[in-house]
Amino acid sequence: MNWLEQFFASGGWEPLLASLLLVLAAAVIGWLLARIGISLSNRLAKRQQAANLGELINPLRRPALVLIPLLAQLPIAPWLMLPEPLWLLSIHLYRFLLIATIIWLLMNIIRGLRDLVLKRYDISDSDNLKARAMHTQIKVLAKIAMLVSGIFGLAILLMTFDAVRQIGVSLLASAGVVGIIAGFAAQRSLATLFAGIQLAFTQPIRVDDVVVVEGEWGRIEEITLTYVVVKIWDERRLIVPISHFLEKSFQNWTRVSAEVLGTVYLYTDYRVDVEAVRNQLLKILKQSELWDGRVAGLQVTDSSEKTMSLRALMSAADSSKAWNLRCLIREQLIGFLQENYPESLPHLRAELEISSRQTLPGG
Repeated sequence: MNWLEQFFASGGWEPLLASLLLVLAAAVIGWLLARIGISLSNRLAKRQQAANLGELINPLRRPALVLIPLLAQLPIAPWLMLPEPLWLLSIHLYRFLLIATIIWLLMNIIRGLRDLVLKRYDISDSDNLKARAMHTQIKVLAKIAMLVSGIFGLAILLMTFDAVRQIGVSLLASAGVVGIIAGFAAQRSLATLFAGIQLAFTQPIRVDDVVVVEGEWGRIEEITLTYVVVKIWDERRLIVPISHFLEKSFQNWTRVSAEVLGTVYLYTDYRVDVEAVRNQLLKILKQSELWDGRVAGLQVTDSSEKTMSLRALMSAADSSKAWNLRCLIREQLIGFLQENYPESLPHLRAELEISSRQTLPGG
């Protein structure tokens, strides 16, 4: 007869049932206290119009509904009447649930603080240099904090199991070679992790930066600890290892400012009226909301035996506006030449020589 049969045979089910009811009552009371605390916090945030407080409380709601009922079990622990094996099992289960809930709460605190800080910096503004820098740093640091918290939490959970703890101790004591191999295997992962930390602080790129990587133009959509997601102009996503931005060259069009210069090249005949084209360029720019008014000009930048090259230079507040402005200028200048100076469009010239000995038709 095992201990459980002996326990019930001796009439121990009555104190066991009483203990279970006591645990259930404490859990219900703790749950009600958690609900009351959350409700009072939400009302206080609304009454004082403290939206930040409400946003910080929301991620903590679910973990609190589990953590407080668990903490409510501590005062009643001395009154529980359980057999020793069941008591030891319940203590182990309680520790496991308590540690897991604290890890869950810590993860949500990190997420809440991250969202609370990022809300103060809007990257949709035109002048968003500081906002993009903060988004990059805070997101990377939050991921590092959650990763470290998860690793330590998992280690603590595993240490609650004696079998796993003994296996770990024996491996460390008798299999040092395994540790060396693991160190070499993790070397690249650690290098990637430190590359992510270095990128967060040196910031060669930021979230929403406009970059040209691997010949593709796009915006930085997400920065993780191991890779960067670039949203290309045609809605594709380019996944780039984070080490690429520390080891290889790339173009960052918004490193210091979002303002960029755009160019349009026209190839015309030598008979074109350059001054008229220049005046038309200024007229189009002044009528367009895409031009920011900083730079405008037209120059003859090259010539060949067939055509000469006109370069129209213009400025815009960001790369998207610059692209649309370039397309607008190209279309309207070509239309202007077609309508007013058709003879200035590129021509192919040839000379025809007729020999004096050749008899012309009818001659």
